[in-house]
Amino acid sequence: MIFLATLPLFWIMISASRGGHWGAWMPSTISAFEGTCVSIPCRFDFPDELRPAVVHGVWYFNSPYPKNYPPVVFKSRTQVVHESFQGRSRLLGDLGLRNCTLLLSTLSPELGGKYYFRGDLGGYNQYTFSEHSVLDIVNTPNIVVPPEVVAGTEVEVSCMVPDNCPELRPELSWLGHEGLGEPTVLGRLREDEGTWVQVSLLHFVPTREANGHRLGCQAAFPNTTLQFEGYASLDVKYPPVIVEMNSSVEAIEGSHVSLLCGADSNPPPLLTWMRDGMVLREAVAESLYLDLEEVTPGEDGVYACLAENAYGQDNRTVELSVMYAPWKPTVNGTVVAVEGETVSILCSTQSNPDPILTIFKEKQILATVIYESQLQLELPAVTPEDDGEYWCVAENQYGQRATAFNLSVEFAPIILLESHCAAARDTVQCLCVVKSNPEPSVAFELPSRNVTVNETEREFVYSERSGLLLTSILTIRGQAQAPPRVICTSRNLYGTQSLELPFQGAHRLMWAKIGPVGAVVAFAILIAIVCYITQTRRKKNVTESPSFSGGDNPHVLYSPEFRISGAPDKYESREVSTRDCH
Repeated sequence: MIFLATLPLFWIMISASRGGHWGAWMPSTISAFEGTCVSIPCRFDFPDELRPAVVHGVWYFNSPYPKNYPPVVFKSRTQVVHESFQGRSRLLGDLGLRNCTLLLSTLSPELGGKYYFRGDLGGYNQYTFSEHSVLDIVNTPNIVVPPEVVAGTEVEVSCMVPDNCPELRPELSWLGHEGLGEPTVLGRLREDEGTWVQVSLLHFVPTREANGHRLGCQAAFPNTTLQFEGYASLDVKYPPVIVEMNSSVEAIEGSHVSLLCGADSNPPPLLTWMRDGMVLREAVAESLYLDLEEVTPGEDGVYACLAENAYGQDNRTVELSVMYAPWKPTVNGTVVAVEGETVSILCSTQSNPDPILTIFKEKQILATVIYESQLQLELPAVTPEDDGEYWCVAENQYGQRATAFNLSVEFAPIILLESHCAAARDTVQCLCVVKSNPEPSVAFELPSRNVTVNETEREFVYSERSGLLLTSILTIRGQAQAPPRVICTSRNLYGTQSLELPFQGAHRLMWAKIGPVGAVVAFAILIAIVCYITQTRRKKNVTESPSFSGGDNPHVLYSPEFRISGAPDKYESREVSTRDCH
């Protein structure tokens, strides 16, 4: 829709009715193209009692007062005019009919300004009207674009040019309108009394791609070289579209990460980086970086970029994956079990990517999973052999961590076959080796003497604990000729076992023939056997633990426990320590 007030031409009136006052009517402003002509419409009036025989008139330029000697544009009494208007001005109206319309031709910029009319009825009946017209000399068409052009909404753009020259009529055409629509020519329209314009309309639905498009209008005058062009750039408003953003990002823990979000919109958008609903950074800009220094696993996740302006919004997300070595595994589950029970151990960790998890015991792989964060170890019916130290190891390409844990299997005592008695001259020493958990009590019974010796009798029994093994030694003096029967009995809360200890050698009485020196040698051999068994088991516990990198894997060493107690006077003891093994 065209608002004709865009060229504010209107008539100015001194008197509302003819016949009583001096008055004049002319457009306040009027426009024309340079090089063409312009017709300034004008009417005037005077009192009826003045009955002049001849009516004359004068047009002045830029001043209404003759005393200021303004340039004369036209004078009906003479042909004397200012040099700027010679051959360029003439009166189109009939002053006798109170029509003072003026025609100016071959317009140039210096002719732009105010034009005043003075009525001359003879004698003192002369009057210069203060009302005037302002002539605007133009050289470009006027392209009128709505104050707001929104993508997707139809708009009307108009091209308007003055058409106030009766000798030359402009023809309008659009420039750069391809793809925007076909123009509609409205032709010559009257804006206000005495002023005219040529109008052409262009209707189209703009897209975001049309923003900044240069649209032109041309006014040409047939049979002349006169041609004028005007241009306007379209300011198309449209909502944001995010056009630039990182794809999914992988970063190593401790590295620097820079996330970019760029959007296309008009006006520029408010860009906001968010994570879990929390605003991390925002700014009005076409692009916005989010810099993360020394990223941690806690910064792993989905980041969102929101772009918005008054016409809409857009958002996109990017996933940041922080790669890191496994954390130290945690172990949950049974650590103490009774023989025959089912044991379930859960080993878990965190890492990115998911690790390879493995559970070892004495370098033997018991369970493993690939690219899983948890590993379940199931032992359906544990035995004493399942007792011991285990390792859970987690590793990926960024590192390795391990955790040790112990499984304690509780069971009834088992007297091992290496238990025996040995005699040397007048001394008998009996060795009872018991495997159990928890630690058992051990007693030696001599049925022929109706005597029971336990480990509380310090002078006669020596006991040493190594892992699950308890080794007890009984020393009996004065028994070389007739070695007695010796029964070893061991018990804990899960049960009791007894074993008559065999004597080593082909015949029991052979010990009597060995003599004192032989007894000492035999005793030394017995001590060596005990030390060998003890140290072998210790070394096995220590050396067979797997080695892992990482620097924080615990090394569990079992320390021997010594339990020594008293006994009756007719027995004597020899206390054995690790010093006897060297």
